[in-house]
Amino acid sequence: MNNGDARAEIMRSIRTHLAMSAPYDGPEKPINTNPSKSPVQTAVPSVVELFKQNLEAVDGHCLVVYNEAELSEAVNRIVNGRRVATSDAPPATGDLFKYDVGITSAQAGIAETGTLVLDSSVERNRLVSLVPPVHIAILNASRIYRTLSDALTTLQSGEEVSPAITFITGPSRTADIELTLAIGVHGPQELYVIINQNN
Repeated sequence: MNNGDARAEIMRSIRTHLAMSAPYDGPEKPINTNPSKSPVQTAVPSVVELFKQNLEAVDGHCLVVYNEAELSEAVNRIVNGRRVATSDAPPATGDLFKYDVGITSAQAGIAETGTLVLDSSVERNRLVSLVPPVHIAILNASRIYRTLSDALTTLQSGEEVSPAITFITGPSRTADIELTLAIGVHGPQELYVIINQNN
């Protein structure tokens, strides 16, 4: 059998099988002919709810607050007397290892993955978000975008793109060759995101 014959045989087989599948084509579910009995519409979660669900799915913690007093109370509850480094006044790099908690703001959140976006041109937050064993990120609800594309479009809308953008999805995790999962090897063991609904 030459190439032309083989091709003709393959096409004949495809046409035969397509013809045999015709009775099965069509909608899988019956069409609703009675509009008064319309199917129940499922509510689409807000970007805040979606972000929270996806962050918690990767072992992050998410708290939603509605004013500055609730924000302060949430931070104090998490810190609970431990040593804190903040990104607006970070200690020297070597000293960061003496701190238990790092607090930063996040410039954006990606709802579809529960990912934080930290932009180094806005604040010096990279090491504060990576070195202490607990990272607290404060994120304004208005800065949560549904997709990565939406977040990147917003970040690029400025005059120039930051030289360093950090994406964080949950606590640091890695696995060895035997697939044994380890948390906190290359970054924080715990991630808390506090979403401020007031902004």
